[in-house]
Amino acid sequence: MFGLDTNVLVRFLLKDDVKQAECAKKVIDEALMAGEPVAVALLVVLETEWVLRSCAKLDRKTIISAFRMLLESRDLRIEDEESLEAALYLYENNSADFADCLIATRYNRSGCTAMLTFDRKSAAIPGVVLLNTAPHNR
Repeated sequence: MFGLDTNVLVRFLLKDDVKQAECAKKVIDEALMAGEPVAVALLVVLETEWVLRSCAKLDRKTIISAFRMLLESRDLRIEDEESLEAALYLYENNSADFADCLIATRYNRSGCTAMLTFDRKSAAIPGVVLLNTAPHNR
């Protein structure tokens, strides 16, 4: 088994560099044909979302579809698939950033009762608490 770096996963998804996309597809296909699973770390997923959104300018819906396609593949071993699925649901259903959705999901799954934040968008995620920075009256 081997793991994919972000740049390999991005080329595989975007096919924006023909040679690298073909190379990525070839090594993944060869591994799968040999019965070797291919691992994808959650940090790679997180970086990939950033590249797809910031560099490739893909919209939220397209990014969600790409990650759901990866989740549906039986041959890819995505680290903590359940957290990724839950984070995608949150990302699809509110205005928070994907990273915050994934972080909140991981905290929740690890037993935290809340995630504290100063970010108003993140506070839309269930289980995320917006900290008040207003002066306290005594």
